[in-house]
Amino acid sequence: MRLKTTIDVFDYWNLIRGADAAPLRSAIEPTHIGHFLSSLFMLEAHESGTVFRLAGSRICDLFGRDLGGSQFSQLWPHCHQDIEMTALGVMQHAMPALLNVTGYSAAGHSAAFEIILLPLRSNESECDRVLGAIASSVAASWLEIVPLEFFALDRSRLLHEQFGPQSDTVNQEPTAAATGQRPPSISETLRSFATDASRMFHFNTTNTHRSGLS
Repeated sequence: MRLKTTIDVFDYWNLIRGADAAPLRSAIEPTHIGHFLSSLFMLEAHESGTVFRLAGSRICDLFGRDLGGSQFSQLWPHCHQDIEMTALGVMQHAMPALLNVTGYSAAGHSAAFEIILLPLRSNESECDRVLGAIASSVAASWLEIVPLEFFALDRSRLLHEQFGPQSDTVNQEPTAAATGQRPPSISETLRSFATDASRMFHFNTTNTHRSGLS
């Protein structure tokens, strides 16, 4: 994260979650986040896909319309499946994510943005919502008068290195950055999670049968 808005939103989310994987929706106090409230949005999962439950005025102004009730992935016509999987993955795995994107207008303008996605709970059980924020990397004057048409995804990553207890650095595997490799995207990481879970289920099932248990 490089922008003050996304950093401030992450820090606030991290504060109110305490020792939990994700904070409760009721823990959010609007009077404490007034300086970035207009840049916030909230997503929830519907049968039709992940939709905007709420969208701040600055975000709606970016697209020249009210985004409430619309699908999050509709803002990404060229990678809507990856975006949908990312939003659902943030909820299912209770893991925050950061997207670096480029927004385009119909007139050919473009601008860089950071988008943060943070898991949120509406009750004491599983995460079923996403708290997010959109921040522009530059103060482009045209953004105030020319609406965006869509976003294009440049990079996505999970924020696990800034989240949760710190692990022991001894005998750690080298990171992608240290080896000069491109870090995996969120969709690639989530596919890996799903593959690992499937392998573990198969392993446990096989061992159960071998031990004569049912």
